[in-house]
Parts: sequence; C-alpha cells; structure tokens
Amino acid sequence: MRDKGEFLFTSESVSEGHPDKVADRLSDTVLDAFLTADPYSRVACETLVTTNRVIFAGETRGPETVTPELLTHLARLAIHDIGYDQPGFSWRHAEISCHLHAQSSDIAQGVDAAGNKDEGAGDQGMMFGYACRETPALMPAPIHYAHEILRRIRELRHAHDKSVDGLLPDAKSQVTLRYVDGNPVGATAIVVSTQHVDGLEQADIKRMLWPIVSTTLPNGWMPPEREFYVNPTGKFVIGGPDGDCGLTGRKIIVDTYGGAAPHGGGAFSGKDPTKVDRSAAYACRYLAKNVVAADLADRCTIQIAYAIGVSQPLSVYVDLQGTGKDVDETKIEKVLRDAVDLSPRGIREHLHLNRPIYAPTSAYGHFGREPDEDKATFTWEKTDLVPTLKSAFGR
Repeated sequence: MRDKGEFLFTSESVSEGHPDKVADRLSDTVLDAFLTADPYSRVACETLVTTNRVIFAGETRGPETVTPELLTHLARLAIHDIGYDQPGFSWRHAEISCHLHAQSSDIAQGVDAAGNKDEGAGDQGMMFGYACRETPALMPAPIHYAHEILRRIRELRHAHDKSVDGLLPDAKSQVTLRYVDGNPVGATAIVVSTQHVDGLEQADIKRMLWPIVSTTLPNGWMPPEREFYVNPTGKFVIGGPDGDCGLTGRKIIVDTYGGAAPHGGGAFSGKDPTKVDRSAAYACRYLAKNVVAADLADRCTIQIAYAIGVSQPLSVYVDLQGTGKDVDETKIEKVLRDAVDLSPRGIREHLHLNRPIYAPTSAYGHFGREPDEDKATFTWEKTDLVPTLKSAFGR
C-alpha cells in the first residue's frame, strides 16, 4: 500500500457457511482424517458442493483405515457443525461421493526422501508472506476487520444468542477503510450480506448487525448509517451450497491478506504440508511477522520459490517497502535462511505441521490467528524468532 497521501482500500471475507468455504472445510476435514491416522500421509483433496451433494476428488497416500465411509461420516459432522440442515443442503441427507485415489508415483518419487536425497517440494511455485503494523495481529486492517465481523456473528450464532435469531450460516462482509499517510483511520463503508430465515426483514437484520459491527471496529471507525449496507439485494434466504456451487481453493485472497500483499496463486485447503503451496506460504508469513515483531520494519513482504522435487528454495526475497529501520534486506534474507531450514521437511518440523490442525484454518483466514500452544495450532503466528533477529542486528 502507499505510505503517502489519502486513499481508500477494501477487503472482503466470507463465512464458514459460504459454499467455497464449506468445500475448504470438507477438504481439510479429509486431510485431518489422514494425518490423524498417519502424520506422514499425503493428501491433495478437492471438494465440490452443490444442492444436497458433496463430491471428493484427488490423490492420497495413507492408511487403509481412512475409508470412504469414515470420510462420509466426518463430512456430515463438519456440515452439522457449520449449521446446515436445510431442505437444499442438509448434513443428514446430502449425497456424499468419494473419488479419491492413490497419489501419482511420478510426484511421489520427487517428493520422497531416498538415499542422500532430502524430501523435495511437492510442486514448483512461489509463495508470499506479509506482515504490517496496522493491527495487533500484524495484519492489514481491512481483511482483519472483515474476518472479525463474520467471526463475531458466527460466535453468537453458535451460542444460540437471541440477538442473531434468524441468521443462517452463509455470509459475506466487506470493509473499506480510509488511509492517511499509510495508516488506517476509519471505515467509509461496510457491507454485510447474511443468509436468513424467510420473513426476516432487511431493516431488522440491519438493526441486529449494527451493534455487532460497531463494537468489532475500533472506537470511532464506524461509517455513517447510509454507508452501512446490509443485504443490498433485499433478501438472502436461499444460500450456501443450495444457492451456489462451492469449490475448494476459490477464496485465496480471503485466505491471505485481502489483496494488500501478493499471493503466489496456490490454494491451501486439502493439501498436506509437503505441498509448499501451503507450508511455504505459512513459513513466509511466519518470517515476515517475526521481522515486523522484531521492530526491524513496519511492513515486510517475503517471497520464497521452489522447484518440484528440490528440497532447498531457489530464492528467498525480502522487501521492507521502504519501512526498514537501519537494516539491510539482503542481510535479513541471510539471517532468516540461517534461522530456519526452509526445505519442506524443515518447515514441517519447525512449525509442527504434520498434525490434524487444519479444519480451523478453513474459514476466517489462515493468518492473524492466535496460536494455541496446547493444540499446536497456527504455529506460524508465533513470534519466537524475535530474539534471534534482534540479536543479529544488535537490537
């Protein structure tokens, strides 16, 4: 983002009940099932959801105990947890088809360690990570607050809070913030579209959501009421996979930085951590967040590139976007490579990624989340490299 003058920037989020996010959740449910059975399973699962139908497809390598029947059962539990028991999409009645098959031997031989060869990357590609000082989570403010609005609605809905009676799982939010000299100072427009039971009026939903949104944003950031748009079409009763087909991996900008930073193109959900699309993107965020948390810069973008079957990255690039504090970007690149083994194996081990931790990542963003030491979730959000970075630069 620019660091001079005044401008507007917008990001969106979608809820766990959005069709694409239902697909992401189910793909990560499959992944977690395999990792529970064997931490070194290989999974690349794509999911399609539509009216009362779920289709799994992709490649796996793991224990035979992970059967189509088990995956069907776990999928129904996930759909129930999201909250879908509607005529057009129900955890009870949806038809679930499993078309997973064995991983390609050509891919496996490039990824597997053998002899003196270390485990290679599961594909070529470049991954990005980003961090900035706009929020305590070191995330861009527009995507951070877009997620927080929907997460708060979700919490109230799952708690059966009467303040959100009649709201259903499918929802979207959009936050437009005004920036002055690179810093967000308030919202100029908020959009929330949420599925609801028939008979609930648009004005009623707006009254429901106003206090939720206004208390989620920083004090004084709420836009005028005329710029608070709720269900702009007027009605949103038919939603979820019954209203729109959902596919894994179609919300990659929602998953990352809301457009405030580059994205390498690869989706995350349904992929085991040998796939650098996922694990290296987590590593990039981890490194960028630690650079900012160490007060070496106010903004940091990191790119790492890989070749399929090759263990070490082809390049590591750091861009402080002119916000570095008397530090050399080339030196940061070297310090980071010395501090963390950025091979697929090194990333998996450093961030403890061979665990069934992925279903919670499938909605409300993969980044800016609170790490849980006990469950080893969102380990890429930890700032444990700060002492190393500060020491390297005499801080």
